[in-house]
Formats: sequence, structure tokens, C-alpha cells
Amino acid sequence: MPGRSIVERKAQLAQALRIVPYLTCDEVRALAQEAKKRRKGERDSLLILVLFQTGLRISEALSLTPSHIESFEGRPVLRIVGKGGKPRVVALPENLADKMRAYAYEKGIKINERFFPINRQRAWQILKEVSYKAGITKRVYPHLLRHSDAIERLRQTGNPKALQHHLGHSSPIMVMRYLSTLTQEDSLRIQQQVEFEG
Repeated sequence: MPGRSIVERKAQLAQALRIVPYLTCDEVRALAQEAKKRRKGERDSLLILVLFQTGLRISEALSLTPSHIESFEGRPVLRIVGKGGKPRVVALPENLADKMRAYAYEKGIKINERFFPINRQRAWQILKEVSYKAGITKRVYPHLLRHSDAIERLRQTGNPKALQHHLGHSSPIMVMRYLSTLTQEDSLRIQQQVEFEG
């Protein structure tokens, strides 16, 4: 972090050490299921899944078009321009890529047309309405789904560096805040995946 003052670094570290709010996988599932009941249910449910399963910022998700879906080593990815105009490649689960392609086909969305032609305010409103109907008492907003994706990926992989790249953070300090959510059981599960030869 060259060029940053000690005060700025201390402030960033303090922010990184704060406990991060998040939704469980079951809570996200409940949101997506409740969203399906709405007039624009398919779209709203897909938006929730995209935010949760890709960790995109709301502005990145709202700008997605079918042209952003590409392939890397035979697996789907999203090639986007992230915060600060930085290009980045984001992992895209196969089943979500299939849902996005099917949605684009069903709705006649052309290659450079947005999946979600709504603004940020409307996205916030959708999440607020859906979370209320789903009985979720936490304050639900788009960035909460990004936190939830980060925590779930960290729990499954235990790899903060990979998470840093996935989220598009320039500093590893921003990823440190997710480490505080790992339990001892999460850590043990991650460590049990390591196999030694011999």
C-alpha cells in the first residue's frame, strides 16, 4: 500500500477487523423463492442468485449482458469491467450460467442488452420487499449478498488470495474482514481437504 498514510492504513485495518454481516445459504434460498412469486419473479430471483453466487457489486450485476458470459478452461466465467474501470474475470457456477442463458433466450434478450434493466434504487427496493415477505429480520441490501458470497467461498476454499481476486479487491486487507466469520469447525473442514503423499 505505498503512498498511503499511517492514519489511512490504520482506518482500513480497523474496518477490516469489524464483523461483517451476511446471509446464510438458506436465507438466500428463501429470498430467491419468495422473489419468484412476484410479477417480475424470474428476473428478481435471478438477480438475487447472480449477486450471491458471483459476489458482484450491484452496479456490476445491473450492467450484465449475455456478452459478458465467456469460457475459461471449459468453465463459464463473467468477464466484466469492475470498480475503477479495472477488467476482471469472475467465476460463474455452471448452473447459474445455464439459468442466465435460458432467461436471455426466453425473454429475447439480445447479446448486448442488459439482463436487469432496472436501477440501483429499484434493486434495493426489490430486496427490501422480498426479505420482508420471506420473514428475514436482517437488513437485506445488495452488498450483503456480496458479503455472503465471500464468506461462503472462504468457508469452502479457505483461500483468501483467491477470494481477493474474485471480489476484485486491490488490497488483501479488505478480505481479512471475512476471516473473522470462520468457525473452528470451518477451519478443520478446510484443513481435512489437504492430502499428503507417502
